[in-house]
Amino acid sequence: MDEQTAPVGEQPQARPRMDKSERMKVYHNIREVSQIAELEPYILRFWEGEFTALKPKTTRGGRRQYQVDDIKMVLLIKKLLYQDGYTIAGARNRLKEIREKERDQLEIPFNQWRSRSGVKAIAGELRQVLAILERKPLSLK
Repeated sequence: MDEQTAPVGEQPQARPRMDKSERMKVYHNIREVSQIAELEPYILRFWEGEFTALKPKTTRGGRRQYQVDDIKMVLLIKKLLYQDGYTIAGARNRLKEIREKERDQLEIPFNQWRSRSGVKAIAGELRQVLAILERKPLSLK
């Protein structure tokens, strides 16, 4: 029986763990994208109104569903505004120039945020190893 039709009193069987390729999501919600881009969700919502290039899909319930290209666009807009010092109007014009002349510029290394989260996971594992090593060794007699 599957999880939804398990008889009362029986625990549903746990789903098997997914490997890394299965965990790659096609759509990300606004909370996930805000964590990836290190921005508040209200900024993403504001940018959707200011930049026509940023148009995530929405569900019937109005929830935003960002794809990888949308996330790349968010990261590019963030770079233009925060690192390069453009105003919103200037960033809008620069995006237009990039789309017309420098199509290669739209390819942003998307793996940067993943490597950051990978480093956090490795650091956590190293802390666990260190905790094991700090325990008193068993004395052999």
